[in-house]
Amino acid sequence: MTTDILPAKVKRGDASDGGASLGSRLSRIDGPAKITGAARYALEHHPEGLCHAVIVQSTIGAGRIGVIDTAAADAAPGVLMVLTPDRIMPLKSATTWLDTPGPDGPYLPLTNMINFVGQHVAAVVAETFEQATAAAALIKIYYEETDAIATYDDPRSGEGMALDHLAVSWGEAEEALAEAPVRIEATYRTPREYNVPIEPHGLVAQWNGDKLTVWEPSQWINGMSRTYAEWFGVPYENVRLVSPFIGGGFGSKAFALAHGAIAACAAKMLDRPVKLALTRPQTFTAFGGRPATRQTLRLGATEEGRLVSIVQTGANETSRDGVWGEPLASVTALMYATPHLAARQTVVPVNTVLPSALRAPGENPSAFGIECAIDELSYEVGIDPVAIRLLNYAEEDPHAKKPWSTRQLREAYEAGAKAFGWEKRTSEPRSMRDGHHLIGWGVAAGTYPVRRTAGEAMVRLFADGRAEVASSGIDMGQGTYTILAQTAADAIGLPVDQVEVKLGDSALPGAPVAGGSQLANLMTGAVHKAALAARDELIGLAIGDPNSPFRALQANTLSVADGVISSPRGGEEVSIAELMHRLGRDKIEVLRDTLPETNNSAAEKHRTYTTITRMRSPTEGDYSLHAWCVHFIEVRVDEDFGTVRVSRVVSALDSGRLYNPKLAESQWKGGIIMGIGQALLEEGLVDRRKGRVINNNLGDYLIATNADIPDIEVISVGVPDFHASVLGGKAVGELGIVGVAPAIANAVYHATGKRIRDLPITLEKLIE
Repeated sequence: MTTDILPAKVKRGDASDGGASLGSRLSRIDGPAKITGAARYALEHHPEGLCHAVIVQSTIGAGRIGVIDTAAADAAPGVLMVLTPDRIMPLKSATTWLDTPGPDGPYLPLTNMINFVGQHVAAVVAETFEQATAAAALIKIYYEETDAIATYDDPRSGEGMALDHLAVSWGEAEEALAEAPVRIEATYRTPREYNVPIEPHGLVAQWNGDKLTVWEPSQWINGMSRTYAEWFGVPYENVRLVSPFIGGGFGSKAFALAHGAIAACAAKMLDRPVKLALTRPQTFTAFGGRPATRQTLRLGATEEGRLVSIVQTGANETSRDGVWGEPLASVTALMYATPHLAARQTVVPVNTVLPSALRAPGENPSAFGIECAIDELSYEVGIDPVAIRLLNYAEEDPHAKKPWSTRQLREAYEAGAKAFGWEKRTSEPRSMRDGHHLIGWGVAAGTYPVRRTAGEAMVRLFADGRAEVASSGIDMGQGTYTILAQTAADAIGLPVDQVEVKLGDSALPGAPVAGGSQLANLMTGAVHKAALAARDELIGLAIGDPNSPFRALQANTLSVADGVISSPRGGEEVSIAELMHRLGRDKIEVLRDTLPETNNSAAEKHRTYTTITRMRSPTEGDYSLHAWCVHFIEVRVDEDFGTVRVSRVVSALDSGRLYNPKLAESQWKGGIIMGIGQALLEEGLVDRRKGRVINNNLGDYLIATNADIPDIEVISVGVPDFHASVLGGKAVGELGIVGVAPAIANAVYHATGKRIRDLPITLEKLIE
């Protein structure tokens, strides 16, 4: 069985690469493989004997299954197996991503109890996908239905459950608010949002005895492997998960999910490889996206606009059988200096799939609330929206009471305002127009924490002068292949086209979850450490081996550049390949990690790469570590029809050092585009009678397309932050979306004089 890992390569000297060193604008080295079709994605694997599984979903929102009639499906052509809650093999409960025990009893990927429409209730396995699909339609299910609670504003949903760990407070917020001369209060809402990556979820599972191989798109190779191992009660090393290329995830591909368990069960029971691909509608309920949220913000300020108190109450929906908290105070408690603050949050169970991570979970809706509220305060006291933000600028972390590691937010306001032309803005709503278009200019800020986990990387130098970097870390489009090649090339002294990168295989050195905008920083650190060690070993051989022309020199007298070893004292220059030949060495191999030296056991590595228990808080240590951004956005609102278009975006961002500006800008712009979709288009529509997602397809669930997006200018104002990471970078991928939606909402208010506090901003809400 082959691994089908395709090393990503790039030809040096491409005119578009702008140089190849770390910090240059090198084009993505995995691009050619993807453009030519050489890159193989998970569902493109076809092991010998492959059969196909199709999921059957619940059509009710609450109740239980009375009877499942599978007779017709069992007898259908090509059918190998029909799985129901009573026919599937038992699985063990797996520990959580927090390394806590899972639910008591066995894990049930198929159950008779129904908690939401779209829940997995059966699966058909057949020789072909078409046969499995046809047979699945023959299954008859008779339910004992009960009333479903579809949304968190249903009167039957109750007040919810308080999440004490998300509560934040200091000072005497309520008392200070009551005494404040200026007070505003408003409630802000965001709807359900879905991840909708272009590559749907699915997998190919194959057993060989008690060893399982899974080809599945994964943001967390090691964490998902651990879950599969625990489900089936096999050693961790018996599970191999392969995912070298991923077609987007945005948080949705970090965990092993029920459909994966079903496919692996079917493969085990049949002793044949099984492919299971979710349909696009199934991806709306096979896993959860961002839950619907609401937050009420009460701001107290002086007549000059200086904040004296913030009081926030927030809530988000969760499932009937689990808890997901969307931290709605994450930006509220950080962005502005206030002597008094109180924030609390509840979760409200409804009949939905358990929500999960979607780009900048918590920070995204939190910024929508506080950045709209601060904008409303600016109009209340008659201060420019940028000026009021600078007036309340937090010189240190107001919650942790620690200095920022770096905070180039003032510089972001200045650079963004200048590029946008903010000084030309007139303050009154409806005061700017172009023909029948009302013009609105809005601003909002955002932040995302620096999350830190240790990483591990293998660097090899081969006899032909090439280098190889290997890690189970992944690339879902953010550019991991490219920046790791640049990192190793820089550290060793090689042309970047002589570096191959292997990713996305649990058989490779371990890496934690690719989420929370941490992977680039942690993996460049690990690769940098391993590559320097490989270079040091090479130089040690060069000065110590009797067959080396440099044997009489000292280490600090040798340099390596463009794959050539030389001494500034002159004399012979020798390529790495020639030196390796003279020394009779096939390779130099170095494995390094960024774990603390005192805590580097195999068990500790396993916990680091398969849980988030070793992820360091952004306030651990002497500083508070965050990335920052400001978005200046222009909208055009058709005065006759009420349609809204974003016509201009200028964003200034502080992500620390950029390892590859071209890739970082692409990530920022991707987040901004998602933010535009969030503000104007995206909304999971739910039938309140049954809890069914109505628009569970890309025809009806609207996301931003090219026609919706103007030119976007992004400006880097960051400086290297070596408190945040080894090479000075901070969060990039999650940062760009934070603050976009409130900037658009604020611009719409400036254009129309109408404040929309409930996303998305639609024609109906503007004209009602």
